[in-house]
Order: sequence, then structure tokens, then C-alpha cells
Amino acid sequence: MVSFPNCKINLGLKILRKREDGYHDLETIFYPLPIRDVLETVRADEIRLHPTGLPIPGDPAQNLAVKAFYLLKSDFPQLPLVAIHLHKHIPIGGGLGGGSSDGAFMLQLLNSQFQLGLTPDQLMAYAVQLGSDCPFFLLNKPSLANGRGERLEPLTLDLSSYSFLIVHPGIHISTARAFSLCKPSAAGPSLKDIIALPLTDWPHSLVNDFEGPVFKEYSALRPIKQQLYDRGAIYASLTGSGSSLFGIFEKGKADATGWGAAHEAITIA
Repeated sequence: MVSFPNCKINLGLKILRKREDGYHDLETIFYPLPIRDVLETVRADEIRLHPTGLPIPGDPAQNLAVKAFYLLKSDFPQLPLVAIHLHKHIPIGGGLGGGSSDGAFMLQLLNSQFQLGLTPDQLMAYAVQLGSDCPFFLLNKPSLANGRGERLEPLTLDLSSYSFLIVHPGIHISTARAFSLCKPSAAGPSLKDIIALPLTDWPHSLVNDFEGPVFKEYSALRPIKQQLYDRGAIYASLTGSGSSLFGIFEKGKADATGWGAAHEAITIA
């Protein structure tokens, strides 16, 4: 069985406070975009991960698609072993949620393929165990996220009349390091109120709290945001803790040419 995990961007991100469990309470808006991986599972005599496309660093056992299998296997011993083919197209380590999406889609795929009978709420409970962003990819609609990012409120936000340009500069930013650079604050209006404003107002009001400290630490990122505006973006921002940036353009105006070999630029028309 085959599925196509997609990516997301963050429209604003507020780091509200550090929690006693070591995590942070956030407020952000997740918006899905159709940059997709390919995920396929077939019965096998052992668990195997066959990665293609973009190189996937790290231990395959820590891949969220693999972890999703073992998470279900612990409660469903009858779940057959599978070979997993994962073709990576979503840039890795760039704040686009590709790994989380792979994990969430794996839960759905196994539930459907092997008729486990899990309800949406049960799948959500497993997704929370996989990672903070994973529950979003089960809903996969524009959503206001709170808590660690797992508490979701669907929004009526439609940006399909615009084009997007995603720029991944090939820099890996540790999420833990990015959080350590930020000073939490709950001040300011809700992101839900801000995105109700005209898009032309967003550059002055819709802020990702990671941007200031991350741009200071990784000086190559700030010029990319400026280049997006120079190319005509109505709004541009870092997504998540980076390192990818995105621009929202008038329909048909996003141009992925001319960024150079060090940058992966993808347009969504």
C-alpha cells in the first residue's frame, strides 16, 4: 500500500512558556502544503527501511515511520512485518515536518492495510506518542496548535489563491538548540486574530519567535528572507525552528530559479 505524506509550514510561532516536563507551550498555525514524500509498505520477513530520494541521516531505527510500526506492533502482536520504502522529497531538518508526516501517515497506512480498526481518536493518541507535530498530519487541515503543538483547532484559512516558494538552504538546526536561544513570552495578540487580518498586514504582525535568535546564530538565513521580499513575496518567514524559509506570492509569481546550488527552492503554484 502506498501513501504520500505532505509537509507543513508554520504561520507564526509563539513560545509561551517552559513547562515542568521540559517541553515548551507554543502557539502556532500549521498550514499543509503539497510537497510530498512517498511511503510504501509490503509484507516481509523482517522490518526493513529502504530509503531513496534525499539522503536520510541517522539510525534507521529512529525513523518515525519505523517507530510508528513498532508502536502499533506493541499493541497488535498480529501485525505482520513489513518492508518500508520511503522516498524522501520533503527537505530534511528544515522545519517542514517531513519526518512527523511520515510517522503519522505510517499509522494511517498500517491501520488501513491491515484493518486494525483504530478510530481517529485512537490514531491521534498514537501520534502524540510519536512526536508533537505528528497529530497535525492526521488532521492535515489549517489549524491553530497549542500545548506542544498537539492540541489542534481547525481554521477556515484558505491560501489556495496564492503561490508559495520554499527555500531550504541545506543547514540543519537543532530544535533543542533553537529553543535554548529563545526567551518565552505570552505577550501580544493571538495568532488566530492576526491571521484574520489582510495578508498585506502579516509582515508587521505575524512573527515566528525563533527568527531573531536563529538568524543571529545562522547569519546566512536573514538574507534569504530579504530575497523573498525582494522577489515580490507578500509575506515571508522562517518555518518552525528552521532552516527552511517560505514566501507567499501573488498567484503565479513565485520563481524558484536563481537561488544557486546550495539552496533547494521549490514552488507551489
